[in-house]
Amino acid sequence: MRQPVMALLRGLQWVFALLLLGACSALSQPTATPTATPTPLPSDSPTATFLPTATATATPTASDTPTATPRPTDTPMPTIAPPPAAQLVFDNWEFSDLPASIRDGLSSPLVAFVSANAQQTIGNIATAQPFTGVQTLFFASPARAFSRIPVLELESAQLLEVFHAPKGNALAFLRATDDPTRAGLYILNMSLGLVARVLPGENPLLQRGMYSEPSFSPDGSQLALTAASGFDLDIFLVNIHDGSSTSISRSGSYEFWQSWSPDGRYIAFVSDRADCPSWDPNQPESCDARTQPPPNGGQIYLRELASGEVARLSDVKTHEAPTWINESLLAFSSGDPFDLLNPQRRVWQANVDSGEVREVRLPGDTAASYLSEAWSPSGIRVLVQLADDGNRAALLLADGTLVAEDSSLAFPRFGMKADWSPNGGRLAIGGSGGNCPYGLRVKNGAFESVATGNPPPTMCDPQYSPDGEYLAFSGVNPRVDGRNDVYIASANGFGATSLTSDLRGQVKLIGWVGG
Repeated sequence: MRQPVMALLRGLQWVFALLLLGACSALSQPTATPTATPTPLPSDSPTATFLPTATATATPTASDTPTATPRPTDTPMPTIAPPPAAQLVFDNWEFSDLPASIRDGLSSPLVAFVSANAQQTIGNIATAQPFTGVQTLFFASPARAFSRIPVLELESAQLLEVFHAPKGNALAFLRATDDPTRAGLYILNMSLGLVARVLPGENPLLQRGMYSEPSFSPDGSQLALTAASGFDLDIFLVNIHDGSSTSISRSGSYEFWQSWSPDGRYIAFVSDRADCPSWDPNQPESCDARTQPPPNGGQIYLRELASGEVARLSDVKTHEAPTWINESLLAFSSGDPFDLLNPQRRVWQANVDSGEVREVRLPGDTAASYLSEAWSPSGIRVLVQLADDGNRAALLLADGTLVAEDSSLAFPRFGMKADWSPNGGRLAIGGSGGNCPYGLRVKNGAFESVATGNPPPTMCDPQYSPDGEYLAFSGVNPRVDGRNDVYIASANGFGATSLTSDLRGQVKLIGWVGG
């Protein structure tokens, strides 16, 4: 009896255990998805089952972490913002249909002048007429009256300012217009007949209060000009073929009044760098534009084109542009024209080869101002206007020796304009700026009269041709409504003939081109 009972109890235990096992299996296994033999995935490999430790660290954001790179506090900010800089361009292209005879330079010299507001139908060609707004630049042969070549025609409200290359193969001019997209300094490449603007602006030659005329290289391929850059003025060279430009100064100071030497070795210019190392407020020992006025002069420096070296020519301060006498001699002046208490003006000559600089002054003279100087081509003699109690014209040697003087030539101060013939044998003396009270006056190298004529016409701005054969000048005829014309005379001043009396408008002499 005991054995059957024990067997029955063990059977009940197995049944109960099987029921419990089935219930647990029903709870732990998925009921909807059939199982399949697992295929290893790339994530199953040991190298992929662990993420890089960097991802376990929260990436810092700008809001919860300090700035990684501190702001540069060691560089001071400018005390003033740079004024607007000039922008050199090469735009507004036009093509001019020039005669072949003047495209590649001029083998013989021609006279350049501007005719403004020419009238087509008027009754009296000698009477001034209202403005037409048309300006025409002419080249004319001195040997053939009225044989004019029109080079350029523009609409402009004022007489053109024209600057020409020595060879006559290029020129620069100002276009004055109310349209800012058209106003500016233009160049005319004569060989291509291409006109293009290089410096925009209503008055582009006036940069930050300083007027500086452009200067062509002797071969006419480049134009040197002054333009505002950063806090100062710099000198740029502009290629007339493609308008590319290069700065040749960039000292931080003002550089202006550039002038190319006749042989192309140097560019002379004026700079205030000796007084102001920099106008940039970020630079040490800089000048403060908020309290200091811009310069109105400086010392003369030379830049040698071949080496790029720059050297100061003299420590004498000048307030006017220097002029080249010849390839080795440079003339300049001293004296501040704005100093009303001491208005004296002095004349200097510098030899760029030897470095010698000397003042030209009468021995013992401390009172007179020396004005309107005209140097002989050799630099040995100079005609000056001596202004003290009165005005008189005097011929001096470079060492200050007085050769002769003429008190009858009493021009207003700075009202005399004279020019030497290329061989130094003749000296034409006239007026300037409309102050032209005398007729033709020509003297020889010893200051003896060769020709003395009475007006009309008067003689203004006389200029000898490069070959020395002719003398060009502006002449006013007060008997014909103050008409102004361009005249040609022989080197001695005889046989004066008008080149423009048939033009029905105003004329302005530019000068000789080519030859």
